[in-house]
Formats: sequence, structure tokens, C-alpha cells
Amino acid sequence: MSSTSKPATLGKLQHRHVGAIASVIVISLLSSLSGLPLQHTISNVWDGCLWGVADPVLHWNSLVNLLAIGLFSAGLVHGAIVTNTFVLASVLGLITHLLQFHLPSAEIAIAVSILAVGIMLITPNRSNLLIVVILGAIAGLFQGHLTGHTITGTDLTSSLIYTSGMAFTHYTVATTARKINSHSLPLAHFVGFALASIGIVFLAT
Repeated sequence: MSSTSKPATLGKLQHRHVGAIASVIVISLLSSLSGLPLQHTISNVWDGCLWGVADPVLHWNSLVNLLAIGLFSAGLVHGAIVTNTFVLASVLGLITHLLQFHLPSAEIAIAVSILAVGIMLITPNRSNLLIVVILGAIAGLFQGHLTGHTITGTDLTSSLIYTSGMAFTHYTVATTARKINSHSLPLAHFVGFALASIGIVFLAT
């Protein structure tokens, strides 16, 4: 592949990533506006698969949290560690709910993590990788736990399928957001202000 075709290929891939994220945002907004019930019964493996894939993007706060982690990790040398830690922690968070362990104030924790990521995007100094990994782990833990509140009446097999579907969506959305590489765009500060504002709104509500 020639040197001139590489930038064109990268540009096309970035546009596809942006298009995919935009589609997910539209789906989330439509589901929020339509008043989709927060809870649903998982009665079989098929339900577990469908809702596991869909739940992380159907609710606005969960989707924004995913995008925040993905967009911010784009500016880090080892950004993939952040997104992978987030996904693993979200699985652990879901398991804590299924095992009847209660994590208090999950929605507040998610709002705080979105606000923190927004502030870090605005500030010019690069954040320490360890701090960001810890933040991503906390955000993932509470997000997975909060996602678990949307399902009822599930058996072990369906729960495992649901968990796998949720992890797949978390990884796909966060990684796609990371590959957009927001830190290389002039809009990085705008994204930071937007996330900080959304975090404040979530805290207020």
C-alpha cells in the first residue's frame, strides 16, 4: 500500500467509526424518548443475548459513560488497557448484582466518572495512566452493576449469555470511540466540555 493511500484508508475507517457511534447515539436517544421500560424479563438464552447486546446503549447515561472512557483513552499510549479494564470491571459489576451484592449510588458514580473524564479532556496535561485505569475500573464496576438492575427472572445460562453480550457491546463501543482518536481532533476540548456538562446534568437529576 502506497504512502498516499494509507491516510485515505485511515480517513475512511475513522469516518466509519464516527458513523457507527452516531448511529448508536441515535438509537439511545430514540429509546430514551420512547420511554422504553428500564426492566425486562430474561426468560431464555435468546432474550439474554438480545438484551445483553442492547442494554448498554439503550440508556443514555450508560452510553455516555462508554463514549467518555473510549474517547479519553484515545489520547493515551496504552489506551487499550483502559478500555479492557473498563469491560472486565463491568462484567464484575454485573456479577455483583446477580449475586445480590449491592453497590450504592451507582448512577451518581457513573455521573461523577463522566464529569471527571470531561475535566481531564479539557485540561492540557496528560493524566497518569494508572489513575485513568482506576477511574475506568470504577466506572465499569458501577456501570455493570447498574445494567444488572434492568433484568429480572433470569437463569444461570441466560445470565452468562447476557453477560457475554453486555461485555461485547461495552468493548465494541468503547474501542470504536477510542479509535476515533479524539485527542488528534480540534474538537477534543469541545468533547470535554460536553461530557463535563452532561456529567453535571446527570448529577443534578
